[in-house]
Amino acid sequence: MPEFNSPTPTDAKLSPAEYYEKWRLIKDNIARYGVVIGGLSVIIAVVLIFFFLLYSVFPLFIPASATAVSDYEVPRKDLGKTVLLSMEEQNQVGARFTSNGQVIFFDTQAGNVLSVENVNIPPEVKVTSFAEGSPSSGTAFYGLSNGKVIAVKQNYKETFTNNIRKITPSLVFPLGSEPLTLDQSGAAIEAIAGKIADNQTSLVSKSGNQIRLTVFTKKESLFDEDAGLERSDTLVTTDAGLIDGMLVDKDQRRLYLTDTHGGLSAYDISDKNQPALLNRQNVINTDEKITALAFLNGDLSILIGNSKGTVTQWLLVKNEANQTRLQALRSFKVSDQAITGINAEQRRKGFIVTDLSGNMSIFHSTAERELIKAAVSQNSALMAALSPRADAFLLLSGDDKLHFWRVENEYPEVSLKVLWQKIWYESYSQPNFIWQSSSASNDFEPKYSLVPLVFGTLKAAFYSMLFAVPLSLMGAIYTAYFMAPAFRRFVKPTIEMMGALPTVILGFLAGLWLAPFIETNLAGVFTLLLVVPVCVLLFAFAWRCAPKRFTQNLPEGWDAALLIPVILLSSWLAFAISVPIESSMFEGSLRDWLKSEWGIGYDQRNAMIVGIAMGFAVIPSIFSITEDAIFSVPKHLTIGSLALGATPWQTMTKVVLLTASPGIFSAIMIGLGRAVGETMIVLMATGNTPIIDFNLFEGMRTLAANIAVEMPEAEAGSTHYRVLFLAALVLFTFTFVVNTLAEVVRQHLRQKYSSL
Repeated sequence: MPEFNSPTPTDAKLSPAEYYEKWRLIKDNIARYGVVIGGLSVIIAVVLIFFFLLYSVFPLFIPASATAVSDYEVPRKDLGKTVLLSMEEQNQVGARFTSNGQVIFFDTQAGNVLSVENVNIPPEVKVTSFAEGSPSSGTAFYGLSNGKVIAVKQNYKETFTNNIRKITPSLVFPLGSEPLTLDQSGAAIEAIAGKIADNQTSLVSKSGNQIRLTVFTKKESLFDEDAGLERSDTLVTTDAGLIDGMLVDKDQRRLYLTDTHGGLSAYDISDKNQPALLNRQNVINTDEKITALAFLNGDLSILIGNSKGTVTQWLLVKNEANQTRLQALRSFKVSDQAITGINAEQRRKGFIVTDLSGNMSIFHSTAERELIKAAVSQNSALMAALSPRADAFLLLSGDDKLHFWRVENEYPEVSLKVLWQKIWYESYSQPNFIWQSSSASNDFEPKYSLVPLVFGTLKAAFYSMLFAVPLSLMGAIYTAYFMAPAFRRFVKPTIEMMGALPTVILGFLAGLWLAPFIETNLAGVFTLLLVVPVCVLLFAFAWRCAPKRFTQNLPEGWDAALLIPVILLSSWLAFAISVPIESSMFEGSLRDWLKSEWGIGYDQRNAMIVGIAMGFAVIPSIFSITEDAIFSVPKHLTIGSLALGATPWQTMTKVVLLTASPGIFSAIMIGLGRAVGETMIVLMATGNTPIIDFNLFEGMRTLAANIAVEMPEAEAGSTHYRVLFLAALVLFTFTFVVNTLAEVVRQHLRQKYSSL
């Protein structure tokens, strides 16, 4: 690399010409290396951005894993058979509910017993049924042989001594320490299910040949908070002898019953005095049996495991006739052995499954994929319990051993199918592309489809280019080739100054002025598209027929100045005549007519508003580059064409446009890149609804706008946070691919027409 030392004219060995030549070479080298360094810096910056996005997105696709920590004998197995396992949030204390009415709290790492709590079952009374209430609240129900039931709830108190956490487990009785009578005749409770809420508790019990719905409602009193409970009993009409499984949802509005024939029945128990059958479906084949039953988080879906090793997710949906029916959403093949247990995550739509072969599998329902599968025991796996954070589980095997495992499963919600294919989400009547990333409830099912965002990005870019490209190209052609130089020196800088206008100002004007104006004058806008071109053509015809003594007085290249008043007057005329046209042809409102006759809705902030506003942001770039490309066509080409007898228009279309085509193509692609990446105009001029709709009068949400809206509220490192980075990577990749293809086409055009 040469030394950049400025030569001095006092050097006796250099003549003045040699001195200036040497100094010119030095400055050339400085410029050359400066350009190289700047170009390399840009490339390095782009590459670093790409790898940063990739670094942020990569954890989404790291597979989940599970690691064995310890296994030990079931704590105090002399106290009875295990009917339920659970863990507290820190994964330090586990609970084992026994068939004899005791709850053993133990250390999950080593199995040491911490305490044993009794459920206050009266003497001479046996436990005849058991059911878990709500995993998130830690409630459970014991059905007794005397027709009574007792509800228990796990409670964990945390204290800190010298910054060391200590967790003290205990039992509480949310419905009282004494059992509640469900069957007045004293018949044993053969099956039980229920949910406990602040003001109401719903219990469903099977005793004898009856299915009974018992509801305890807290009495309301202005002066006494402990006013007591009101009770109501209702019999559910069904063949109770066939019922072998029962579930009540968390809202206490739905009751699900399974029978020995493989049927699943859904009841509406909103009116506790009149349970109504909604639908019944056979959920297994004739050669199978239902072996496991559980709610998915949120209690909207039912997970049913069968004797052939398959778990199926069922959901209540409404058909086109507004009739409620049970629908199988998806199935998960676990193994060829019977399913022994299903335990759902408390904060996500995942679940753990155990089978008779001793295997454990973790699935995510929305992503429709198996995340982890491991052989935990050589004996059968009887049941498993996921921790509240789903980062550990306890598994009970057939040899009376507990197995404690850690789980690494940070981002189960994301899969290629979730991102790019239709998914049947809960509370939806059919599969669809949905983006809905957050909610205030842990029961929420995140919806991370990027398809509506990509569609919105392309839709916004399409309408903006549809508006901007014809205006900017035609304007650039006229300005560079036909306009008088003095007029050009005024027009070109004026349009280029539009490019300096902040897009937030354009978005502000579009949202607060343009959108209401077009909504009020929609018919006028469409009339404008018809009237203005007709008036311009009529004026051109009239000018052509005018006497030569008038037309020849106009200097060449100033023709466009005459069109300004024509366009203004024709625009006023269009809006003036649109009012009677709208009243006579569209019953007074074009928007209402479109809705009633064509089913086309109208949002005030829609794709048309975005297209116009973003078109004004794109026009200066396309116009400036196109005008420079056309103006830079060598004059000898145009002069030669005209000398050979071609008209100015023929010269423009056959010579100038072809020669300038690489620059014109670059201008269009730069405009497209600007439209794809635009943020503020889309944020302010649309409703930001992530929908797939080609309707010109409906809004959209783009990738860039979505990132700007949701990134501030996304938790760092969460799935939502990384999916937003994935959206940025998709936008980056799209822009890179489009620009690369554009450069290839531009180089091809340059080589093809360079010989002109």
